[in-house]
Amino acid sequence: MYPQTHLYFAERVLGRMSDAITLGSIFPDMAIGAGLPRDISHGSGLEIFAFFKSEGGLRDFALANITHGVSPDGLDYYGDESNPPFERGYCFEKGRPLVDATIEACNIPPEMGWWKSHNIIEMGIEMRVSSSGDYGARLYRAFQNRPLIEVVSERLGNYFGRGPLPFIKRMSSFPTYIDLGASTAESLAAKYDYQMYYKHHIHINVSGVARLIGLAAEMVDHDLEQFFGSVAERVKETVSNLKK
Repeated sequence: MYPQTHLYFAERVLGRMSDAITLGSIFPDMAIGAGLPRDISHGSGLEIFAFFKSEGGLRDFALANITHGVSPDGLDYYGDESNPPFERGYCFEKGRPLVDATIEACNIPPEMGWWKSHNIIEMGIEMRVSSSGDYGARLYRAFQNRPLIEVVSERLGNYFGRGPLPFIKRMSSFPTYIDLGASTAESLAAKYDYQMYYKHHIHINVSGVARLIGLAAEMVDHDLEQFFGSVAERVKETVSNLKK
């Protein structure tokens, strides 16, 4: 999922909001840019919590991190990996009908189609979530909290044995890659073009992708709340067990 969606979901699970929760809710995606492989960045939730749990506000960072990842099962697990009884997660399954159109609009080879069509669904969800609250402004505010970023980066550097600099640099640059405003199909498509060129040296058809994002938002309207509700209850149980 995309950043505003992860922030919305963390607040839904934890029932409160802070800059630490904001940064924790998107940390697994930022960590990839700091040099961690996805299986580590999205699979270290329990270990990071154990490392941070006695450190005041960083405990909230670690709890929000858990709401994002795939181990233990967070939003990306149910969105990407598995959402029984379906073969894959919610966003992948929703993206199946858009694969061919995504391949064409994104100028990508067929083998990339399903992954990128699931991104289209995620952006449709991001557009819906962004219109429901001030999540972009909360992200912006958290990225201005330099003392918190420095403390978090120092502790993460200690945990991963890398030093704080990669995390400070990634958190400083991450706003460039994401939409911090009231997301529209056009603004998300423009950011996606930037991301695709950065990752793959490919420019997309921005207007074509914007049309697909708008369609994706319509495709999720009838069952997105049911998905969020059921997943939030499962993740709340995980978090409750950590507090025992």
